Amino acid sequence: MTDPLVERMRPFGTTIFSEMSALAVRTGSINLGQGFPDTDGPPEMLAAAAEALRSGANQYTPLPGIPALRAAIVAHEQRFWGLTVDPDTEVVVTAGATEAIAAAILGLCEAGDEVVCFEPYYDSYAASITLAGAVRRPVTLRPGPDGRYLFDEAELRAAFGPRTRLVLLNSPHNPTGKVFTRDELTLIASLCTQHDVYAVTDEVYEHLAFTDAEPHVPISTLPGMRERTLRISSAGKTFSCTGWKIGWATGPAALVSAAQRVKQFLTFVNGSPLQPAVAVALGLPDEYYADFRSGLQSRRDRLTAGLVEAGFRVLPSEGTYFVTADITPVGGTDGVDFCRELPERCGVVAVPTQVFYDHKDEGRHLIRFAFCKREEVIDEAAKRLAGL
Repeated sequence: MTDPLVERMRPFGTTIFSEMSALAVRTGSINLGQGFPDTDGPPEMLAAAAEALRSGANQYTPLPGIPALRAAIVAHEQRFWGLTVDPDTEVVVTAGATEAIAAAILGLCEAGDEVVCFEPYYDSYAASITLAGAVRRPVTLRPGPDGRYLFDEAELRAAFGPRTRLVLLNSPHNPTGKVFTRDELTLIASLCTQHDVYAVTDEVYEHLAFTDAEPHVPISTLPGMRERTLRISSAGKTFSCTGWKIGWATGPAALVSAAQRVKQFLTFVNGSPLQPAVAVALGLPDEYYADFRSGLQSRRDRLTAGLVEAGFRVLPSEGTYFVTADITPVGGTDGVDFCRELPERCGVVAVPTQVFYDHKDEGRHLIRFAFCKREEVIDEAAKRLAGL
């Protein structure tokens, strides 16, 4: 029999994260591939989840999410970014940012519409665009002279055309660790307004723009962008609860409604006893957010030093959980082959960055390591990598 999978999804096999995590388990390796912390989130949040579970918050929530969480999201948007959001019409809670991105693209794109995005990109972007029957228009991020990722303005301008429907923007950026500068965002915003297109922004690492980099700027705060931007974030990264899958989208009522009308037929609602807990977490004091960023920045520096000692060329990470390394100085030529061999060679798992590109050769020599791990785990990984 022929393959029953629809043709448009055949290029999408098992995700690289599943493959490399299974390899870590099979070989007993340290998993610096998939971006999940090895510690739990704040105790106040965990206690609130346990209490909600015991107190009967286990049935369907309202479709947009419980009122307490929507109110907490609104307060968070105002507190950190100065954005005013209506909790009744401009917020929808989703099954993580991944569902929010899929629902947004499916709700906003017709077949043949074009989506401008920056490569390398998180792998669900390509799948969601394909599911919608839309077309990717990738703009490549390349390391500049100092190793920091840049894009070519002419290439970005050329990506826009009469079929452009939206720009899909991720900052701080996975997998490169790039934080888009205000000047870069201003250029993107000007093209959005010039071509009358929407912006869908993945900002799950909004609290992980490190202090030695540009501060994070939501593009929705720039002139002319509030009314055309759907801003997406989640609890998973900020509160070290990636398995909870509590995300949200905020923005103009019409854009939120478009995503919500798709979301209701994907999961309808999700995470009932976890939603009150995330509401508690969003209200934690500023010290939590500062300590969280400081702790991850320290771990970034710790892993970077270990990778340099092992012989890699390490590109600067300005934010997120991740640091990118060039395998050329340690004899690597193909990131996929290198990452598949690395567990047997030294007991560490990484992820090949080339799988996140349309133009594979741009990232063939690059791999990604996650530093959202305990210090002793990072140190042991660095010790093992030194054997290369």
